[in-house]
Amino acid sequence: MSFESLGLPAALARAVADSGYTQPTDVQTRAIPPAMAGSDLRVSSSTGSGKTAAFVLPALTRVLAARGDASKRRDNKTVHGPRVLVLAPTRELAMQVAKAADSYGRHIPGLRVATVVGGVPYHAQLKALRGPLDLLIATPGRLMDHMASGKAVLANVEMFVLDEADRMLDMGFIDDIKHIASFLPEQRQTVMFSATFAGEVGQLAKNMLKAEAQTIAVSTHTSTHENIEQRLHWADDGKHKHALLEQLLTDRDVDQALIFTSTQRDADWLADRLAEIGHRVASLHGGMPQGRRNRVLHGLRSRDLRVLVATDVAARGIDVPSISHVINYGLPMKAEDYVHRIGRTGRAGRAGLAVTLAERRDAGMIQRIQRFTTQRIPVATVVGLEPRLPEPRPFSNAPSAAPRRPGFKPGPRAAHRGGPFKPAGARRHG
Repeated sequence: MSFESLGLPAALARAVADSGYTQPTDVQTRAIPPAMAGSDLRVSSSTGSGKTAAFVLPALTRVLAARGDASKRRDNKTVHGPRVLVLAPTRELAMQVAKAADSYGRHIPGLRVATVVGGVPYHAQLKALRGPLDLLIATPGRLMDHMASGKAVLANVEMFVLDEADRMLDMGFIDDIKHIASFLPEQRQTVMFSATFAGEVGQLAKNMLKAEAQTIAVSTHTSTHENIEQRLHWADDGKHKHALLEQLLTDRDVDQALIFTSTQRDADWLADRLAEIGHRVASLHGGMPQGRRNRVLHGLRSRDLRVLVATDVAARGIDVPSISHVINYGLPMKAEDYVHRIGRTGRAGRAGLAVTLAERRDAGMIQRIQRFTTQRIPVATVVGLEPRLPEPRPFSNAPSAAPRRPGFKPGPRAAHRGGPFKPAGARRHG
């Protein structure tokens, strides 16, 4: 199926072609037509599936339709506030959505898109909120600030989008979302995107969406990530883990690497340590001023940086196709965050490598990740940096937990310069 067959307006089809896309992804094929028709949707889709375009293109279609209707009316009544409101969990994801709206709306004259997020001076946002708006992309907290001051008018919202709803609930935004929704017209279209609709997020969808809302399940956390090779290295201790990391980064196949840590403090510490040995590296986390975060992201996209060390929240929404490696230096707090992490590589059809460096104390989280993804992460070693301690006992409850075969061979990317990888199954420990 082509984008033309989805029935996009000419201005949007042209912008999509300008962006280099010829065929829609599965989520775009299934979500765009009903969204353009005005249906409420609950869409479960994994990261990297093209979900941003799946709601931005219908939103821009609505903007074009509203302009056509206005031109037919004699009164030309001004509509204050946004026609489309998009809520996102983080500043980075909100800015990614705004970038997509600008890109796909490049042939819409006078398109008005505003972004309201924390960490940015209020005066610039207040200026953007004055008068009519086509799209408003916001994080819940800062939007509520502008609502309280009376600067954000939501009475004319026609389409309400919740992006990564599960993540917003994980971050404690459920009451904020309900408060914001209470100011929206009842006769609106609501579209929710989430990795899962189980539990609390499912109840929120039930309360937010019309009874006849459509459910679209495109892919789940059990996605095979066919273009992402996953690998697990057991480290004896912190010193061994850092030696493994340094060896990984010497590989010439590393175009750009995104390294995840568990805390902001670890991100700064590790970035400083890698800088000392000559890497072009920076850290990214929620404790940094927005201006600095923007400069770091620009450095990553312009390739001034080869390595980015980030926390989970800060890395949400990063879409840089040249990220060839994701390295889990610190494990995530939740198993589902592992899926979001590794989805930062293997973008736009490229191959990616996701490496997890784990100590024995991390065995429980590795087991939870494997249960959640229903996949076993292949274990490998680096010649000269093999662990001295025996590997933790096999995870008997993990899916695909058949005994590792002595003949197991890593994927084609496994041979790293300066220290080729060996399959762990080829070596007895203890």
